[in-house]
Amino acid sequence: MSLRLLCYGSQRVSGTDGSGVQQTPILGERMGGSATMYCNHTKGDVYFQMCWYRQLPGQTLELIVFISIAKNGDDYDYGNLSTEKFSASKSVPGSGTLTVKNLEPKDRGLYFCVVSKHSDTDTAES
Repeated sequence: MSLRLLCYGSQRVSGTDGSGVQQTPILGERMGGSATMYCNHTKGDVYFQMCWYRQLPGQTLELIVFISIAKNGDDYDYGNLSTEKFSASKSVPGSGTLTVKNLEPKDRGLYFCVVSKHSDTDTAES
């Protein structure tokens, strides 16, 4: 039996249309196997943050993982989700992957890749 995962690439910046972000469009993989989705963008190295979301049928969006690559080390935050189920990688600012392992019927849904740049405009003053 095959499982279908729909993917959608997006960009998280106010007032933009998501252009320049490409993602694996549709995956059909076997139950018990793994599905790897790819996300690439041409926004430049300042867009070094990536999030993967999913929306299961009848549910709201759920953050799977937040990834930030930086000079002081990479940060992967899976929140409450298991790294036994999900694996993400991002070694360069312009691309990343998400793998869903041990596919089950409950994994069927819409998966989103979102890229962003650091937007903290506060500066520390001493």
